[in-house]
Amino acid sequence: MFIDLNPKNMLFILFVGFVGGLVSGFIGSGGAFVLTPGMMSLGVPAAVAVASNMCHKFPKAMVGAYKRLKYGQVDLKLGLIMGVSAIAGVQIGIKVQEFIFNAWGDAGSNLYVSLAFVAILVTVGGYVFRDAMKIAKTGGDEKPSKLALAIQKINIPPMIHLKTANVRISVWFTVPVGFATGLMAATIAVGGFVGVPGMMYVIGASSLVASASELVVAFTMGFAGSVKWAMAGLIDIRLTLLILAASLFGVQLGALGTTYVKDHLIKVVMGSIMLIVAVSRGLAIPKYLADLGLISLQPTTAEMLMKASFAVMAAALLIGAFIILKNMIKGMKMEKQGEVKVATHHIK
Repeated sequence: MFIDLNPKNMLFILFVGFVGGLVSGFIGSGGAFVLTPGMMSLGVPAAVAVASNMCHKFPKAMVGAYKRLKYGQVDLKLGLIMGVSAIAGVQIGIKVQEFIFNAWGDAGSNLYVSLAFVAILVTVGGYVFRDAMKIAKTGGDEKPSKLALAIQKINIPPMIHLKTANVRISVWFTVPVGFATGLMAATIAVGGFVGVPGMMYVIGASSLVASASELVVAFTMGFAGSVKWAMAGLIDIRLTLLILAASLFGVQLGALGTTYVKDHLIKVVMGSIMLIVAVSRGLAIPKYLADLGLISLQPTTAEMLMKASFAVMAAALLIGAFIILKNMIKGMKMEKQGEVKVATHHIK
């Protein structure tokens, strides 16, 4: 069930961890949509990839949350409230994953995770990317969605005021967002690209505040989920430690990068990586279908598809890292020239 960690695999895992941390610190997601497919591309069973990823998530999220809290970007109240409902989602999500793994083994788990990745990444990634391009073309400021504005007008006690997010909303509308975040995190190791868009388009937080506050949610549910996964014996502590070592460095760079970019760029990065990773997982689906005996596939074709999936995954990592680092360096240079202000100064 646990893969052989040769030097080549170790280097790739370290690279995946660094980029996952970079993305996590920048967009607020735990980076699972980079880390889980990255591990699976090396042959790690989906259930082990999900469990090992969640185990590394909570210490990394804690570092990222603390870093961005100092920048004034974290709405602690929002993160903690959503974290409570996310824990409930985590417990149910793990039950779903355990059921699939016990019924159909690695192949069933791999297929389930890949199908879920493609469906969610294409849907959420496409919407986020389109929204980012719209803001970039119009040159306007980021505004709350019509849905968020409508929800904020509904007064169902208890009402809460989220100071950093500058939102007044019923606590009941945060519950389904948090629950869905936890459910996805435990089932396919992805919660951030449900939680962050949910905070932006349902609750009405800006992308900066949403991406920062989601790190608090990731820490809360990551800790609870790791205990559950450990009891099931599905955590590969070698993968966890390698990813954690590299991602702790990347998450600080990513968090720093948010202070030098416009809000819409966070959405561009999120949407771009999601869509590319969706292609990577989509290429692997025929192999998993063949493993379950649902379709006939030549071994050479299956091998070619898996190699293509790995190549696209590597491209997603490189493109994501390039966009973040390029804009961070550009922003730092412009700040030195007095042409920009750090993002913390204009959070309303």
